[in-house]
Amino acid sequence: MKAAIPTLFLILMIASPCLCNELGQVFNVISYGAVGNGKTDDTKAFAKAWEAVCNANGITSLIIPKGKIFLLNPVQFKGPCKATKVLVQVGGTIAASANLKTWTDIEKWIHFETVDGLVINGGGQIDGQGSVWWNACSDKALHFYNCNGLQLSNLRHLNSQKNHISISGCKGVKINNLRISAPEDSPNTDGIDISTSSNIEVLNTVMETGDDCIAINGGSSNITISGVACGPGHGISIGSLGKNGAFDTVEEVHVRNCTFKGTQNAARIKTWQGGKGYARKISYENIQIINSQNPIIIDQNYNPYSLNANAQSAVEISNVTFRNVYGTSVDEIAIDLVCSDHFGCSNIVLNNIDIKSAIPGKQTISRCNNAHGSTLSLCTPIVPCLSH
Repeated sequence: MKAAIPTLFLILMIASPCLCNELGQVFNVISYGAVGNGKTDDTKAFAKAWEAVCNANGITSLIIPKGKIFLLNPVQFKGPCKATKVLVQVGGTIAASANLKTWTDIEKWIHFETVDGLVINGGGQIDGQGSVWWNACSDKALHFYNCNGLQLSNLRHLNSQKNHISISGCKGVKINNLRISAPEDSPNTDGIDISTSSNIEVLNTVMETGDDCIAINGGSSNITISGVACGPGHGISIGSLGKNGAFDTVEEVHVRNCTFKGTQNAARIKTWQGGKGYARKISYENIQIINSQNPIIIDQNYNPYSLNANAQSAVEISNVTFRNVYGTSVDEIAIDLVCSDHFGCSNIVLNNIDIKSAIPGKQTISRCNNAHGSTLSLCTPIVPCLSH
């Protein structure tokens, strides 16, 4: 039986901007009995501090001070609050208990619910103590649900139980200046997963993970990713989409000014054989690749477990542009456009691509199946299936 895992879970939450000097009434967890020595369970103290923050009027701030490690078991921070705006300022470290026997709720670690006007920042870190959960085949991780206008910045996230940050059912989210890290061999430790969300910005963030740095899943649109350094990891991926014949849609995703170093993939679109829906209006622009595998890859026939092997439907892939992509590939195939025999991919545009082999004396090549579109300038390697 697969074990569940803790998650930071926010429901029906609308976040709004907060000025740095606009702290309002300040509530420090130390004043409510938190010790912060990394050994004492500070869960009850945090719950008491939250009750005070939530029931105060006006703007309120929950302060988690620098220089201390606060050990937390599952805890719930529920609204609605009297406060008009709540700022959670994480200066120190919040660490999950590594003793699984103390977890009364193995689905959620830190749970925010029905809190209007929430901003989380402060320069501290959230440590999921993930290695215990990796061994337990854990299922979920840090999760924001229905968080409209959420702002998450200036934090370090490390060793998550699974995905470091999950964004689901959200609108108008801005993520900026994070550092996300987990070992290269840690299972399913995606940096950021986005699903059923729109108008999301991910900016100026460093990600070192055991899976996708960013994965954009079904129901997502108007996603901007800029200034991300990814590696190790599995790249910035659209999908997977259409698993078990599902109807999934993704559109208006724009990735620019990003670097991939030593990654398993870089710019990737992945849809399941037998899926339905579409992935369209997607661009990767100004991308640097350093010794990565699969620099540019579209896989419209993804099916590692031979599910629905005879299915002929596919998620339609169209209007995808790769522009100013350069660097070095560890694999011989630097551009891999593997599209469905029955549907194919349309309007795939390559513009100013220069991906050479990372191995001296070797050449890179491309591979195509039923991909249609054009190359607008010199492309290395040459992609003969696209018109010139």
